[in-house]
Amino acid sequence: MNRTDRLYALVEELRAVAPRPRSARWLAERFEVSSRTIERDLSALQQAGVPIWAEPGRTGGYTIDRAHTLAPLGFTVDEALAVTTALGMLASSPFATSAAAALRKVVAVMDERNLRETAELAARIHLLDDGRAPEVVAGLDGALRSGRVLRIAYRDRAGAETEREVEPLGYVGKGRDWYLIAWCRLRDGVRAFRGDRIASVEATAERPPRRALGIAELDIAYGEVRSLRLDDERA
Repeated sequence: MNRTDRLYALVEELRAVAPRPRSARWLAERFEVSSRTIERDLSALQQAGVPIWAEPGRTGGYTIDRAHTLAPLGFTVDEALAVTTALGMLASSPFATSAAAALRKVVAVMDERNLRETAELAARIHLLDDGRAPEVVAGLDGALRSGRVLRIAYRDRAGAETEREVEPLGYVGKGRDWYLIAWCRLRDGVRAFRGDRIASVEATAERPPRRALGIAELDIAYGEVRSLRLDDERA
């Protein structure tokens, strides 16, 4: 996590528990940095006008004025329930960690009454799994954003493992299974790598030229591929 992301996350963490305080030590452990770094970050936020102050005492720490840091637009109960359900369905995806962080932000911007109603409704929504629990190795969530060649260890159906250098092109999700779509330098072509068969991921320093990816190249024999398009929402 870079410093900008950490500053935003600090505000969200303090807002989520306000008016209760968080100690610098607790925050340091949460964000895996030193207490001194946390104190510098909080000082920077205070200088930027964020209403954060320190409460003295053994049970003290840093707190924030939640009323002055609410987002300009919150979620309705129906919207929050939809987002909560969608994020919950990403638990076995490459985005599991980011989805959990996003859910904390949803909770942070909701008022107590709507949050309570959303929580009660969410408890009545159940996801039916097939008993498998695919484990996705860390490092896949940022594969597209980094733009770097990845060195992966990949197991086939028989369990044989090969090391490959791949150029990430996209993802395909089907049920609980997620696939990294990439140009495989070993096979010299586009391949789909199932997330739970990727044993390790290492980002190299190389940034290859961006390749175009057509749906036809995926060679999907069944089902319909649907793309996510944020730009459509602004039309």
